[in-house]
Order: sequence, then C-alpha cells, then structure tokens
Amino acid sequence: MADQVVPAPHPPAAKQVPHTWQRPTGPADDPWAWLRDRDDPDTIAYLEAENAYAERWLEPHRATIDAIFDEIRSRVQETDAAVPVRKGEWWYTARTVEGLDYPIHCRGRSADTAGDHALLDENAEATGYEFFSLGGFDVSPDQRLAAWSADVDGGEEFTLRIRDLESGTDLPDVVEGTYAWAGTAWSTDGTELFYVMPDDQMRPFQLWRHRIGTQQADDVLVLEEPDERFHVGVDLSRSERWVIVESSSKTSSEVHLIPSDRPHDALRPVRGRTEDLEYSVDHWGDGFVVLTNLDAEDFRVMTAPEDDPSTWTELLPHVPGQRIVAVEPFATHLVVHEWADAQQRVRIVGRDGEQETLDLGDEPHEVELDANPEWTTTTLRYGYQSFTTPASVYELDLTTGERTLLKRTPTPNVDLDAYEATREWATAPDGALVPVDVVRRRGTEPDGSHPCLVYGYGSYESSVPPWFSVYRLSLLDRGWVWALVHPRGGGELGRRWYTDGRLLHKRTTFTDTIACAEHLRDLGWAAADRIAIRGGSAGGLLVGACMTMRPELFRTVVAEVPFVDAVTTMSDPTLPLTVTEWDEWGDPREEPMASYMLSYSPYDNTVARDYPALLITAGLNDPRVSYHEPAKWCAKLRALRTDDRPQLLRTEMGAGHGGPSGRYERWRDEAIVLTFVLAADAIPR
Repeated sequence: MADQVVPAPHPPAAKQVPHTWQRPTGPADDPWAWLRDRDDPDTIAYLEAENAYAERWLEPHRATIDAIFDEIRSRVQETDAAVPVRKGEWWYTARTVEGLDYPIHCRGRSADTAGDHALLDENAEATGYEFFSLGGFDVSPDQRLAAWSADVDGGEEFTLRIRDLESGTDLPDVVEGTYAWAGTAWSTDGTELFYVMPDDQMRPFQLWRHRIGTQQADDVLVLEEPDERFHVGVDLSRSERWVIVESSSKTSSEVHLIPSDRPHDALRPVRGRTEDLEYSVDHWGDGFVVLTNLDAEDFRVMTAPEDDPSTWTELLPHVPGQRIVAVEPFATHLVVHEWADAQQRVRIVGRDGEQETLDLGDEPHEVELDANPEWTTTTLRYGYQSFTTPASVYELDLTTGERTLLKRTPTPNVDLDAYEATREWATAPDGALVPVDVVRRRGTEPDGSHPCLVYGYGSYESSVPPWFSVYRLSLLDRGWVWALVHPRGGGELGRRWYTDGRLLHKRTTFTDTIACAEHLRDLGWAAADRIAIRGGSAGGLLVGACMTMRPELFRTVVAEVPFVDAVTTMSDPTLPLTVTEWDEWGDPREEPMASYMLSYSPYDNTVARDYPALLITAGLNDPRVSYHEPAKWCAKLRALRTDDRPQLLRTEMGAGHGGPSGRYERWRDEAIVLTFVLAADAIPR
C-alpha cells in the first residue's frame, strides 16, 4: 500500500521546548511538546509535511473519493429552501442555490414570497475568505435591523455588524472580537443591543451594551464574570419583554434580568449563586418559568411571580431518570423537551395543567423544537428525523391535535425504504445496560460478516440522538452496519448517566463503548476483525482511549480534532477553556485526579505495540482542542507503533474546530474520511 512505500514524517523528538512552561504532572519529559508553539517554523513545517504525506497516501484512492463525493452530492437537492417562518408581518426563510456553498437569508410578506427579498447572502460575505462561519442573525423586535456576526478563520472570534433590512446595507457600527455562541439580545425599540466578549482564554466573560449608531469604544460594560469556571450568555425572553443574562459553570448557574424596554436598568438577580444549584429562566406572560435541579436530580419546572422571581412554586415535579433539558413558554402553554429511556420526547403543558406527550413511534429518533418566534399562537412547529427518515418539519395544531408535515428534506436518488434501524442494549462490565442504535440496509442479517462503524461522544451530559445522514448511506450501500453508542458521560438516561461518566468515573465512558462494540460483534452485526470507531473532540478522546485500551478490537480509528493530551492541557490554566473544564475532567495538578487521568489519557498511554489504522484531523485555528494535541499524538504514535498500518494526520491550516466551512468542501472532506475507512478495512491485519 502507499503508506508502506512513502516515508512518513518524523519530527525530531529531542527538539528543545521553545517556551518555559512545563507540565507539572505525568512523565518527566515530553519530547514532542515543542509542537505546541505554532510560531515555530518547524511546527508549521511538520504539519505541512503530514498534510503532504496524507495527500500522497490518498492519491491512489482518488477515484473512490470522487465517487463518494458524487454520491453525496447526488443525494442532496442543492437548490432548496427552508420552511418559511412567520414573525409578525414578515415570513423568513433561508435558501441554498446549486453551486453555492452557503445559505441566503430572505424574507417576504407571505409564505409564498418569503424567498424573494435577500437579507444576507453568506456567499457574498464569504468572498475572499478560505473559511466563513455565520455566528448569528438576530432580527430586532421591530424587524428593521438584524445583528449578524461572522468568523473568517475558525478561531471563533466574531465581528458583529448591524444590517438595515430594508436597504440591505450594513450600518457603520462594527464590534470586533465578540463571542457569537453566547448570544445577543435587542432592546424593545431596537436602539440597543447586548452582546458578549471572550477573555484571552476564549471564555465568554463580559456582557456589553451597544447603542446603534455609536462606536465600539462607547459601549457600556454591563457585567463581568470574575470566576474562571463560569461562562456568560445572553438572550431575549420568548415574550421579548426581558433580557436574560446567565452565568453558568458545569455545576451551577445564576440569572439576572433586565427589562427590554428599559435596557439601562440595573441587573436584577433571580437567585444568588449556590454551589451545585442549576437553573434557567424564561418569561411566561405574567410571571417566570424556571427549570431547575433544586432537590431534583433530573430537574423540575417551577413558576415565579414577576415582582419576586426568587420565590419558586412547583409546576411540574421531578421524575427520576426523566431528564428535562428545556422549557419553551408560549402565551397559552409550555413545551417541555426531555429525555426518557434514552429517547427524546416533547410534552405540551397547558396553563390549566393538562399534558400531552407526542407519540413519535418506537424507532430511535431525534425531535427538536423548530423556529417558533410567535408568542401568541395555537400551533407548534417541531423537527423530527431518524436513521431512516430525513429531517422533517411538522406543525401541530394545539387545539385539534392535528399534525401536518410541512416539509421533509428531499433526498433524490435515495430509496428510504431500503434501510432499517433498531435499538440494542449492551451490558457494561458493572452490569449497566448501555443503549446502542443500529442502522443497516434492509435484509442485512446479523451473520458476523459485516464491517461496522461505531460512533460515539459521551461527555458534557451531551445526549446524541439518531440523525439522518446522506453521508452514511455510502457505507450502508457497501454492506456496512453503522452504530451510535450512548455511553455514560452523556445524558441520555438522566443526570446520573452523566455523573457516572465524568471526573473519577470517566473511564466508564470508554468501557461502556468497548462493551457496545463487543455486543455488536457478539450479536453478529459486526465482523470480529472489521470494527471501525469514529468520534470528534471529546468523542476523539473516546476513540483514542478505546484504541489505547483495546487496540486489537478495532481495525480502523477516525479521531477528529481529538482531545487526546488531556493531562497536559488540563494542567495548564493559561490554555483556552482549561479552568472551566476542570468540573468535567478534573484538575490533574492534584491527586487523585493526576493518576486517574493518566490512566486513560491516550497520549500518555501510547506505548510500543501494534495499533489500528488511524486517521487524525486537526484545525490550526481551533480554540477548543488545540492542533498540538492531535499533532503530538501523531508524532508519538509514529515513533512507537510496531506495525505498518496507515496513519494520517490532516490539519486544516485555515480553519478551526469544525473543519472546512463550505458545504462542498465538507462533502469532499467526508468523502476522504469514508474512503480512508473503506481502504483501511481492505488492508489485511
């Protein structure tokens, strides 16, 4: 194979570390620590050498890459539009055009004309940039203006601008360096805008107020969060009457309120900060609705009067194992989004207390609330998808209970009836039952002959529902089985499912995933020697830990922007996000966390032995998992692995955590990943 005849890059292990910081725990020396310095020409040279090596290795497989890219493209209706959404007198939509990478945001006076008037063309804004990411498009309550922001290098610092929606031009206002993911909020009259700024570690920590028509230097600092464990976020209540400001860590939160019609008022606290108390607040017409874990591990819903938001009265009680994750208030009802039995659900609760849970069938699925900007409405829009059903938008009539399918994402050249999905339950080493969702072509028998790709995440209480993917079909149509694991560390089975997979229980995430892979093998869904595993970010840690724990179990590993040097990163509080992450992973500068994290950190557990075929990705501008973690891991593996199976490192030199931004580049990137998986599966072990 090409990887056996083309020399792979080997960076000098003994290169002097070009900085004074040293890891205080773990091995005394770290020969590849110099890769952390992106200003060192040797670092860039190494990343470019690895990219060139990956390109050379992939060259014999170009026909497969092109074929899979064409398959993906053939399954997408490239010129398309989202279902129009009404807000007041306007209907909003976003549309895509064949040949263009990015959406165009539009509006019209009716649903039929919603796509007629372009408000923001991301393609035009992306011109001249290798990378483009729209951070937000927030229309003012009077719908005259929109606050929009963009990141053009993947570093997640966004430039905020104000667009006049009638003329389609931007006002002179420019606010640099904002943190778009923390939100924005308008005043009622559209003259003031709240936004959030990050600190040097990319922690959103300051809330600012900008007056339209003024300079950034004139903006007013409203709140600064000194505790490095906490992030600041801002949003407008669904009623548009309150600006909601939340400071939250992994384990506690605190909310302040500002009347949106009096944006200069002082922050009004809801409840003081209490360790391990989490709550969020929204406005419900004549009072507030509160989602909290107060005496409720899996959360309950409370109400509070406008004149005393600190006084809470229970509305919906706590149900153990039934994790409420969000509550959306409407004028006449609440919509409750929750996980129960490792499955998403939606409950409708009227002001009279009557409840209805939507019946969505037994197939593992995702259900999320769609855009519902109208406060007074008798309908609810929600989105549904599964492994076998493309993303679909439904409208529910809350009076009659009738459901209407408004749109199902077109999938040309796809026979949806050709696929089927089921849920299995694997037994973990401690006896816990771990859900794993399996999809394959209809008629595939569990006879132990199929290659199988296992995908997982398992951190931050992030619950991953099954989703439809036209990418995945290129594997299924080639005889593969695809499986989504739900290990502890996620939140699919309630808060306890999360806490049993974090801090000093983190190894459970990896042993749960290994148990799922073995279960699929034992059931016959996976051939014993043809199991691949894939994950990104914290999911990259998952696959890296599974690989170093059980390298013989996996034929192929895809680790995308993987968090694999956990001890080093979590030991250095100067790195982005480290301090805020201690509540998730622990602080390895102290025992027992030092020894425990060393027991699973993939970088620290890489030793001389055979390993699976491995594709690693990184982003040079990634603020979440710095490029040096996958780069160091790759270098160490090259020095120590005792086999000649392929190992590639592909670094996006102009992007960040999410990889390339344009849809065609994303399709090409996915075609490369799938081609690697197919090629590695064809190499005898």
